Amino acid sequence: MTPTPRPITMSRDRYSPGSDLAERAHTGRPTRTDTTDFGVSAWVVTRHEDVRAVLGDAGLFSSAGLARHSTPSSSPDSAPPGEQRFTDAASFMVGQDPPEHTRLRRLLTPEFTMRRMRALEPRVRAVVDEVLDDMRETGSPADLVQGFALPIPSLVICELLGVPYSDRELFQHLSSVQLRQTTSKEEQTDAFIALRSYMSDLVDRHRVAPGDDLIGMLIREHDQDISHDELVGIALVLLIAGHETTANTLGAGTALLLEHPGQLAAVRDEPQRVDDAVEELLRFLTPVHSGLPRTVMTDTAVGGQEMRTGDLVMLSLPMANRDTDLVTAPDDFDIARKPVPHVAFGHGIHHCIGAPLARMELRIALPALLRHFPGLRLDVDPADIDFRSMTAVHGVERLPVAW
Repeated sequence: MTPTPRPITMSRDRYSPGSDLAERAHTGRPTRTDTTDFGVSAWVVTRHEDVRAVLGDAGLFSSAGLARHSTPSSSPDSAPPGEQRFTDAASFMVGQDPPEHTRLRRLLTPEFTMRRMRALEPRVRAVVDEVLDDMRETGSPADLVQGFALPIPSLVICELLGVPYSDRELFQHLSSVQLRQTTSKEEQTDAFIALRSYMSDLVDRHRVAPGDDLIGMLIREHDQDISHDELVGIALVLLIAGHETTANTLGAGTALLLEHPGQLAAVRDEPQRVDDAVEELLRFLTPVHSGLPRTVMTDTAVGGQEMRTGDLVMLSLPMANRDTDLVTAPDDFDIARKPVPHVAFGHGIHHCIGAPLARMELRIALPALLRHFPGLRLDVDPADIDFRSMTAVHGVERLPVAW
């Protein structure tokens, strides 16, 4: 079997963007690539200013355009394998433009305010303590991904949404298949259908007895404002993004801190530095490579490069966060750095709605881990850490540690 070519936007070298992607960034202009995960060529945008410009103009750069581009069929189920996931994205907020996107996001915004996050904080702290107690009971050595990084955001998002945590192996496996480029298009489509079916059944069960969770709230308060498919789509996006991105930041972030013991000590012992440390981890790691591509709706230019109506645009979030116009010495990990307007959570109307929750989880979990296990150390040579590849969210596959 011919190996699947790696999309250029997924090019990584441990914690950093890959050299081939960095070479494109050095040109200072968007460049063309035929290596994408959706079968057509696209522009690759790497400069921070240009990435923010594209993300900030939903009228000129459509998020819904790929679904229209992929298949003219009126029925998503008749789309070719692999393209259906983009067509179905039209029922997700991430694959919508205003006014549909605005209507749905407005329903969710109250659940992710800072006030709501403060109310959730005691429960997040309790979840972190429970996971760390389980990790201590299991004993050293351990895989930090399975023992710490994955359980914390999975537990939190399950409780927030109203998803049974006992189903975690199912949704973690199916979301992993969806996000990996090494699986076939047919496998990805099958995984998407299974995820959609699972969530559809769960929403139906919530309709019988809506709880105090987010799915229950949407049913009780907004059932006339949102279709079944829209509710399923929203819940799926929050479930997948809510555990995948934070888990990978926790895993890779711990590895990075263990390779920088002085900065690790500051995160462990100096609470006033934790917020800045989290922002630097997000900038430096940027787990999401690019997100959904945008479609150019009107002839335009980005970074001096002309683009035509219908062109697809891929945005390299990691390269944007390593732009020297954004930050000096961008390839240095430095938690003493003052926070900059990074795009790890995107920008514009599609800025990650769960960003306040992710920040809170990172701010609580990382110092707690380091205090619970002051002797925490890598149980593998740093050069042998197994980083993820060919997947939509970057991180480490596993992280052997001891204490």
